[in-house]
Amino acid sequence: MIDVLKHPVYARLFLAQVIALLGTGLLTVALGLLAFDLAGDKAGAVLGTAFAIKMIAYVGLSPVANAVSERLPRKAVLIGADLVRAAVALCLPFIDAIWQIYVLIFVLQAASATFTPAFQAIIPDILADEKEYTKALSLSRLAYDMENLISPALAGLLLAFMSYHWLFGGTVVGFVCSAALVSLVSIPPRVAQEKARPFLERLTRGSHIYLATPRLRGLLALNLTAAAAGAFVIVNTVVIVQAGYGAGQSEVAYALMAFGGGSMLTALLLPRLLDLIDDRTLMLVAAFLLTALTIVHGLTAVAYGLLSWGLFLAAWMVSGALYSAILTPSGRLLRISAHPEDRPSVFSAQFALSHACWLLTYPVAGWAGQAFGLAVAMIILGFIALIGAIAAHFVWPPEESKELVHDHTDLPLDHPHLREHQADGKWHRHVFVIDDEHRAWPTHG
Repeated sequence: MIDVLKHPVYARLFLAQVIALLGTGLLTVALGLLAFDLAGDKAGAVLGTAFAIKMIAYVGLSPVANAVSERLPRKAVLIGADLVRAAVALCLPFIDAIWQIYVLIFVLQAASATFTPAFQAIIPDILADEKEYTKALSLSRLAYDMENLISPALAGLLLAFMSYHWLFGGTVVGFVCSAALVSLVSIPPRVAQEKARPFLERLTRGSHIYLATPRLRGLLALNLTAAAAGAFVIVNTVVIVQAGYGAGQSEVAYALMAFGGGSMLTALLLPRLLDLIDDRTLMLVAAFLLTALTIVHGLTAVAYGLLSWGLFLAAWMVSGALYSAILTPSGRLLRISAHPEDRPSVFSAQFALSHACWLLTYPVAGWAGQAFGLAVAMIILGFIALIGAIAAHFVWPPEESKELVHDHTDLPLDHPHLREHQADGKWHRHVFVIDDEHRAWPTHG
């Protein structure tokens, strides 16, 4: 897996991602502690609202940011977004009211809605080989797990010597260093579109491709499963550890480390697993297992109370492993589902639509936890996860071939596309993606 870092451009971009996510991990811990400081045992509701605002920014602004920035240099977009995030993080230690959390989180996540899909769409342009790209996806998952593993460990260490307010400074450093590293690499320009498209078409093109592709509709349903389980962990870990177990701030970090450690283990194993099992099977099995674990954990808590501390950490670790198995292969599905010139739009659509799932599950995790108790909230989220897993099973065909037989009743026989594939009449077979000539998925092939 590590040999993909021999690619110098990818290596620097990966390092930028790691440093930025380490800072974001410190932000996650500090934000949870700040919410608990301001709201006490209602911190889960505050965090649920804050993360819902984050999702609104992601869902609403990501396609707009992609459409607006389509003609801007990629490097300038990434650096500008990083600097905005650093400026917002610099303000967070000085807030003293809950509403200020909401405002700053919206601005910070608006910048992230610009940065993240643009960054993700660059990687398949740099790494054309599918095996190298799979390794890069696993490394990217590991980088995200730094946010849940190394960052909380670092936060736990720092909290022994300083106030949590200083953790926000680490976030600022992370974003500034990320911008500096991006400035040092040569990023390939966007693949030019064959024709200029009006703003409205640029705004909706990614979502059209995404929702017209069966495997991506299945991915969206699986995103709901992952979001349902993940939202409970992110929103309620600080509450369940400090209010439920009566533990301290360091134990909050340890619980998040357990979740991140499980995710990291899956990411390390994934390249070999995907040589033995196809994406659909791996992701669906992980989704149903994560659903079962979430529901059983919640039912056990209702019937018998909290698990022992050791079992709780083990449950968080297994949840993290299954969560990673669902999400890590998603880049492979996006890569094969669009032409290079459409990838930024499709990655932006994935970013927006997947976070729409979090927009549903974050408030449920926060407000249901406060209204009905954490165990009931976990059960509710478990059934939401079940809906996603079942939907994915039915909308993602098990025998989905990359090459599909189809025809074009709307094209003349001398159309360049038909001549290119030497069509017999209008029927022909090739790797199928949604584009200008293929606006709907064939019903046979």
